[in-house]
Amino acid sequence: MLTKLKLNRFKDTQFANLMTKRIFNVLLVANPYDAFMLEDDGRIDEKIFIEYMNLSLRYPPRFTQVSTEEDTWRQLGNTMFDLVICMPGSDNSDTFDIGRQIKEKYPHIPLVVLTPFSHGIRARMEHEDLSIFEYVFCWLGNTDLLLSIIKLIEDKMNLEHDINEVGVQMILLVEDSIRFYSSVLPNLYKFVLTQSQEFATEALNEHQRTLRMRGRPKIVLARSYEEAMDLYERFKNNILGIISDARFPREGAVDPLAGIKLLGEIRKSDPYMPLILQSAEESNRAYASRLEASFIDKNSKKMNIDLRDAVSRNFGFGDFIFINPRTMEEVARVHNLKELQNVIFSVPAESLQYHIIRNHVSRWLYSRAIFPVAEFLKQIRWEGLQDIDAHRKIIFEAIVKYRKMKNQGVVAVFQRDRFDRYSHFARIGDGSLGGKGRGLAFIDNMVKRHPEFSEFENASVVIPKTVVLCTDIFDEFMDTNLLYQLALSDADDDTILRTFLKAKLPDRLVEDFFAFFDVVKAPIAIRSSSLLEDSHYQPFAGIYSTYMIPYLEDKYEMLRMLSDAIKGVYASVYYRDSKAYMQATSNVIDQEKMAVILQEVVGTQYGDRYYPAISGVARSINYYPINDETAEEGTVSLALGLGKYIVDGGLTLRVCPYHPDKVLQTSEMEIALRETQTRFYALDLKNNGHNFSLDDGFNLLKLTVKDAENDGALDYIASTYDPYDMVIRDGIYPGGRKLITFANILQHDVFPLARILQLAQQYGQAEMRRPVEIEFAVNFDARTKSGVFYLLQIRPMVDVKAGLDEDLTQIPDDQLLLKSENALGHGIMEDISDVIYVKTEGYSASNNQLIAYDIEKLNRRFLDEGKHYVLVGPGRWGSSDTWLGVPVKWPHISAARVIVEAGLTNYRVDPSQGTHFFQNLTSFGVGYFTINAYMNEGIYNQELLNSMPAVEETKFLRWVHFDRPLTVKMDGRKKLGVVVLPEEE
Repeated sequence: MLTKLKLNRFKDTQFANLMTKRIFNVLLVANPYDAFMLEDDGRIDEKIFIEYMNLSLRYPPRFTQVSTEEDTWRQLGNTMFDLVICMPGSDNSDTFDIGRQIKEKYPHIPLVVLTPFSHGIRARMEHEDLSIFEYVFCWLGNTDLLLSIIKLIEDKMNLEHDINEVGVQMILLVEDSIRFYSSVLPNLYKFVLTQSQEFATEALNEHQRTLRMRGRPKIVLARSYEEAMDLYERFKNNILGIISDARFPREGAVDPLAGIKLLGEIRKSDPYMPLILQSAEESNRAYASRLEASFIDKNSKKMNIDLRDAVSRNFGFGDFIFINPRTMEEVARVHNLKELQNVIFSVPAESLQYHIIRNHVSRWLYSRAIFPVAEFLKQIRWEGLQDIDAHRKIIFEAIVKYRKMKNQGVVAVFQRDRFDRYSHFARIGDGSLGGKGRGLAFIDNMVKRHPEFSEFENASVVIPKTVVLCTDIFDEFMDTNLLYQLALSDADDDTILRTFLKAKLPDRLVEDFFAFFDVVKAPIAIRSSSLLEDSHYQPFAGIYSTYMIPYLEDKYEMLRMLSDAIKGVYASVYYRDSKAYMQATSNVIDQEKMAVILQEVVGTQYGDRYYPAISGVARSINYYPINDETAEEGTVSLALGLGKYIVDGGLTLRVCPYHPDKVLQTSEMEIALRETQTRFYALDLKNNGHNFSLDDGFNLLKLTVKDAENDGALDYIASTYDPYDMVIRDGIYPGGRKLITFANILQHDVFPLARILQLAQQYGQAEMRRPVEIEFAVNFDARTKSGVFYLLQIRPMVDVKAGLDEDLTQIPDDQLLLKSENALGHGIMEDISDVIYVKTEGYSASNNQLIAYDIEKLNRRFLDEGKHYVLVGPGRWGSSDTWLGVPVKWPHISAARVIVEAGLTNYRVDPSQGTHFFQNLTSFGVGYFTINAYMNEGIYNQELLNSMPAVEETKFLRWVHFDRPLTVKMDGRKKLGVVVLPEEE
């Protein structure tokens, strides 16, 4: 589109920078009777307060009333006043003299005269010099006038700044009759403020809504031709419209046609500026029609209503009404931005052209404080383009771009009629978003603030569509269904889940869920987001359940599955593992509250299965730097299919985003054939959740790479092994085994994955002020070589910064129980006296599940006593594939402070990549050692352990106790770790 360049420059309006000068304290100088009359039995503060609240305004001013000169000076000495209102009485009081003295001493405080217009006062005022007063108003007994005085002066104070800052609009009122403008201004302000309340509904949450009110059009009062002309010349590009009297001073004398001359000049320079002429002389109506201005008869009983209608019709307020220019009949009506976006392609061409020529669309947007779009559309003139379809497209694209920008980085309140494909992130409820929810809101905001994320030709960086059920919905669910007693009891997990599934979610959520389904039209992930999860210092990753449900045409079936999944996540707070975990982290379970994230699943549908091209976990600090990599460059694990594969310790591709062309696993053919991904997870779209269970992966399929090849999902992601030439070729070729290498994306930069990951790690770490772990997924379209990078989660990697100055290589081997040259962790521990190890004689991977049960039992004893141990065993700890290692979950080994993967002669162990584990390891400062002693990689003095008496021994395990504590030392940057034997006495 020809507007590409300018469109990219949309900047969000900083409403917080507007209306910065305010009136907070008002001094009222009046004799007691007048003041009492004004206060209407002492209720002025209350009335102003109510008035402010009704109009969603903040900061109502405080009034201080004084009646004598001494009081006046005392108050001025004690308090900073922003405005002084003088009320001259009919008793020749010295109000004016006091006013003059205040002006001399405090020249910066604006002064206003407010007077009941009796004959005596008018006569008196004719002889007074009123030049020191900003305005003179006539008190007709309504408090609206006080609101108008305050707003008029605030508008004047902020006018220039706010117009220059964001292009705020103004309405120019030209009128010199005190009596008249004292009655018009309150009506005008009331109208504008009520309209602003209307347009503030474009805001996405209450906070934004209040701030948006600051972008309302300002009202400026001019009392002479010269003053009006000066304001017009200075701000002509920011005027919504002009309301003018016919008779007022020009060149120092009252000119009965001054208003007509003024509007004539303005009409010459701007043929489409909305003008309103108001006059008590009917003869001026002819001038109005010549100037194409609306005419308001000042003598009419309904003058205020006429004026309000004219302003509403011409100045861009209210609904946008498309009219047929021949018959002037309405053809379409638009209430808000979303509706304009929906009808723009169906409005008749002649109607749209009529409105574009007259700048109506941009004026309507200006009056609603949608400045970036208004500004942009105002520059695109009909004369320059003269193509109605191009205009439709430009208006549509501008609105879409604006709405995307507005939605990004903001937690909106979920509204069924507002949530659509341009919405990013909304919340249902008023409680907390929980840990993951906060993390998502944070990344969304981070992407918005750093324009580098949007500068890729063939990639966009976003978060998936997300709705969070806040923690108050959890509280309500638990309370109304009386679940606490069972939840906190020792009932088993299955009983807890079944009871939760029978409970009822609040009915009001049903319609919200339907609205969400309509927009997402994709499978939905239901993730836990608890108060403690992903919190800055405590990891609760992977402890609670995450379910996925397919998208179904039958929305009631989908609702059933969604409800079950939400209840399943709620129930997982009270499972045995969670309770053990709470104990390990010294948290109290009744402090835990659960928010639930409903999020579109990133992926593509292939028949009955659904999965993304790439999933990954990035960490901004790398304790496994190899070759040219440094610890600070971070590391990324990539896999085909759903991310659960990575989290469960599957075989992923480990890449440093700063060296994407140097990947250890694909550096040699033999390693590539042995150590690249062979299986992946996909969501089963046929599974309708009737077998809903404790296992949150009940509806996931574990497939082979061959399945993905048949789906046609491997373009640019896989390489082909050619068995004849014994080489691996980047890309898909007939025959030959396909290897998941991401070679075209990493080495040949088909998609800027490495650069996006560098940015995400760099900004994530900089803004969280600590190393971070980021989960992501990519939908890649091989045909267009473009894709969307979805950020799914960010959480801190808690880095243990214990001081370690010692060179661990200098410690003699005979003093060591364990030594690893591939160790994760950093710091020193001196309080561990126990070792639990898997016996290697007769070890078989088929017993791994039984070994896990044994460890869980022992672990519980350590937890109860508050002690820790070193755990040693073969294979990958925590792998969900029992052939790769012992399938423990974190709570089963949570008292271990050093975990060792010790290889056996028959297979070499690669460090596992179980993210959930690593989050826990790094947070608790647990050491993770990989040792293959038979290959001279590290030391494991098993003979010593075998020679010691066991505290307890099972078929597969031994637990050995040292009388004095062992010393654990780890150097994370050098990847060295040792366990030093206690010195002999």
